[in-house]
Amino acid sequence: MKRFFVVAQAVLLTVAFNVFSQTLEDRNAVTFEPVYDEPYAVNKLFIGFQPLYGELFVANTNAGFGLEAQYYLQDKADFKASFRKTYSSSFFDLNRSLANDNSLQDNRSQVFNYFELGGTWHVRDFEESSSTKMVLYRKSYRGNRWASRMPVSTSVPAKVRKIYGVRAGGFSWAATTDLSGALEAQGLSNADLKDAEGNSLPPTVGEGNREEPLNLYTNISAANVYLGGSMAWMRNVAVDFDTYEQGVDDLMLTVFFDLIYAPSINIDDVSFTHSDPNAPITGRRTYDVSPISLKSFGARAGIEGKFNRTFSWAYGAEIGYRPGIEGRTFFALVKVSFPMFGSTLDYKVESFQK
Repeated sequence: MKRFFVVAQAVLLTVAFNVFSQTLEDRNAVTFEPVYDEPYAVNKLFIGFQPLYGELFVANTNAGFGLEAQYYLQDKADFKASFRKTYSSSFFDLNRSLANDNSLQDNRSQVFNYFELGGTWHVRDFEESSSTKMVLYRKSYRGNRWASRMPVSTSVPAKVRKIYGVRAGGFSWAATTDLSGALEAQGLSNADLKDAEGNSLPPTVGEGNREEPLNLYTNISAANVYLGGSMAWMRNVAVDFDTYEQGVDDLMLTVFFDLIYAPSINIDDVSFTHSDPNAPITGRRTYDVSPISLKSFGARAGIEGKFNRTFSWAYGAEIGYRPGIEGRTFFALVKVSFPMFGSTLDYKVESFQK
């Protein structure tokens, strides 16, 4: 035990000495020379592939891939288009997978997909003097030496571009959803779904010599419009430090809030074939799902970030309520884009006559 304490004290003293040495070394002031500081000189077009996104959606938890593109029209507006889709029912389209494995009805399960198109009008697009923090780094810090150091940063003056915007656009989505769960949440049951002759959908179905619960799944799709506001911060600055590597801050960060309205929400009726010859109802029947309550209004808040580079990555997150079945509208989304390509769309070069 004593040996353990001796070793522990030695390690702590070593760490303390290294930190103290680093503190003395990094106390020296640094000088720098601006390379550029132009928040308006950013790429006009960004196109990113999303190899993975994850969405906790009460109507249908899902994960998959996507594409996203954004175009900046000078300092007037920017436009955005995106698409998301699951890789498969097993990875990861929860209710579609459950329907394929457990459903006894005739409805075909719907693949989750999402499309969005919108734009932001720059109500106010201006530049302010500000500052940014940059981590001081040397090539000699590579490997274990960098991992064992406490990163030291310094503040340098940098302009920031701010954009107050008004957002508008539309999106549509479609998915398989758990109808039995929706019925239970609204205090309903299979008996509330009736065919054209007024016959109720039975709660169970015969499986051999026993009765099994009739678990219901259906397809839902919605067309939505949204209106909201956003605020964006853009920096595009680089400086050369005298004894450290060049520092760069080119983050483009946006936060937003939208109100959502769905003029169209469609839920497929339940199609079920009664195969028991002794049952009072036989053959295929279609049961109306209109007793299900819908919610046409929703809202969302989100954050998005990317970098003003030719080849980079981006990220985003959203949380809110997406119009659909009452009580099943909450969602939380996380997405990562890699690679993210950026371009100024300016390929002109000067020419001179000999």
